[in-house]
Amino acid sequence: MEQSPAPYGTPDAPRIAVRGEAHLEVDPEIARISVTVSARGTDRRDALNDLTRRNAAVLDLVKAYGDAVDSVESGTFSISPELTRHGRGERIRAYHGRVHTTAELSDFTALGELTTRLADLDLTRVEGPWWALRPGSPTYRQARQQAVREAVQRAREYAEALGTDLAALVELADIGAENPTPPYGYGSPAGAMPTVAYGGAAPFDEAPPLDLEPQRQHVYAQVNARFTLVPPRLGH
Repeated sequence: MEQSPAPYGTPDAPRIAVRGEAHLEVDPEIARISVTVSARGTDRRDALNDLTRRNAAVLDLVKAYGDAVDSVESGTFSISPELTRHGRGERIRAYHGRVHTTAELSDFTALGELTTRLADLDLTRVEGPWWALRPGSPTYRQARQQAVREAVQRAREYAEALGTDLAALVELADIGAENPTPPYGYGSPAGAMPTVAYGGAAPFDEAPPLDLEPQRQHVYAQVNARFTLVPPRLGH
């Protein structure tokens, strides 16, 4: 039965273990915002119709920005009664409704304008932005490759100190290559609002677009690597 090689070196095939690390700081690729539309009425149907109308206005405004918007998704919806004491019992005083929507943009110039226009809408709450890289961003690949190159370079430097060279790669283990800013759900909204707008909406020309400064993204990668060395000639 063939035995697997021992996890340590021998005089004829000494091993060296190193770690390679990479840290890249880059501009974000996308920004996400959260929009919550509210409605209130003494009649359930009226509150629901008002909520539907307000939500449609938000969706129409977001979609009007075309290619600047990567995606728009409707989230949670709720409509619930507000109860009040009436004698020995309770009765419904009003109905409250909410719809939550998220939008993802890659055009940060449009982001500032859209955010301001959404905040100008009646009974609308806007939160964000949350900056991020796309899941398939080439930045992650660059970080991983840089970590591998650093591991090889470090191993070669150790080998050089022994007056020898690397013979073969024995193992390469990926121990993490990730963006420390969590993906949407959402991460830290640096430089974000939140913005809340309740009551009557002001004309858009009275509300200049927000100047939002994108938050730089940090991407880390680490690998463990093991190599065999050409047996060094150790002098005294």
